[in-house]
Amino acid sequence: MTDLLKTSLSRRTVLQAATVGVAGVSPALRSMVYAAGSDAPEKKEVKIGFIPLTDCASVVMASVLGIDQKYGVKIIPTKEASWAGVRDKLVNGELDFAHSLYGLIYGVHLGVAGPKKDMAVLMTLNHNGQAITLSKKLADKGAVDGASLAKLMASDKREYTFAQTFPTGTHAMWLYYWMAANGINPMKDAKVITVPPPQMVANMRVGNMDGYCVGEPWGHRAIIDGIGVTAMTTQDIWKDHPEKVLGTTAEFVQKYPNTARAVTAAIIEAGKWIDAGLQNKNKMAETIADKSYVNTSVDAINQRILGRYQDGMGKTWDDPNHMKFYGDGAVTFPYLSDGMWFLTQHKRWGLLKDHPDYLGVAKQINQIDIYKQAATAAKAAVPKDVMRTSKLMDGVVWDGKDPKKYAESFKIKA
Repeated sequence: MTDLLKTSLSRRTVLQAATVGVAGVSPALRSMVYAAGSDAPEKKEVKIGFIPLTDCASVVMASVLGIDQKYGVKIIPTKEASWAGVRDKLVNGELDFAHSLYGLIYGVHLGVAGPKKDMAVLMTLNHNGQAITLSKKLADKGAVDGASLAKLMASDKREYTFAQTFPTGTHAMWLYYWMAANGINPMKDAKVITVPPPQMVANMRVGNMDGYCVGEPWGHRAIIDGIGVTAMTTQDIWKDHPEKVLGTTAEFVQKYPNTARAVTAAIIEAGKWIDAGLQNKNKMAETIADKSYVNTSVDAINQRILGRYQDGMGKTWDDPNHMKFYGDGAVTFPYLSDGMWFLTQHKRWGLLKDHPDYLGVAKQINQIDIYKQAATAAKAAVPKDVMRTSKLMDGVVWDGKDPKKYAESFKIKA
């Protein structure tokens, strides 16, 4: 490549290429843009924290399959013990990025989830694939779903304990939404505790909680071990809901924009690889079941990622809305409305005292431009709209148009 061509392929060209999108840019131009010296990753080796959950898979596979090297970076997946640990290491710079709860990144940005720091969401890692588990003891008393749980809690009075994984995180919000939709106020009618995902099953086994919401494989694991039942999958709360994200600090993105783009592109491509077929999903399950990643049996992972569900009470079904890492290409896009939804729930449950600038905060955190550049590099589809419309389990529609009104509309709130 001549010096003149290198100079002309400046960052502006990259941005123009990203704006035009995959279809409008020739593969030759794309490869030249990303090969241009000025746009090489500033940091060649990056540490990405993850929690032992099925949805860490695209981060792990980007490293294991060597997809990262294609984009000029080396991903070092780093196993963490808890979401609080992930938060602390992201904030203090021990980790460059993390497989993270959507609401963790938003909570830290607004200072309601520990230390306040400007944060960034580079992409969504997956949709769907979490579950609410009730203990076998509750199921034996007839509490097998939200309605029957509410009935039991009203007739058999005692302190009921439920677990989520982080106060501003996705699992807390799914649990609260589900309980409230069934007439249970999670803030008044129950005790809610925080338990790291890999410790959920052990805690239920010894009777520390009546139910929990967590990502797979820890819902299916409770069924395999005969200690719990699936009362609700999160995709039945909100079909194609946002779940984990690739999170980092705003400072990192400002300092290393090319690295942020390269890592995002590698993980988008890994997600695409996972969702490309049965063989890839099985290989992914075998890889991440290993002790160094999720540390469980392959059968705890590979059933639900294929949409093969059982509830622990004899019912089995095929769920087309199982965990997806790429789907039709829209899965990885960091929709502004997705981030805003978590803010509405943080306000609903008293985590935020006042209404934030919902759209302004989402625009600050979700790095749409970097995502588009990364998607162009990974030959991934980019949705036209930064907002999307969804109908949740109670029939309430979320479209991001009037977040304040939406947040105030719920009868059951803090």
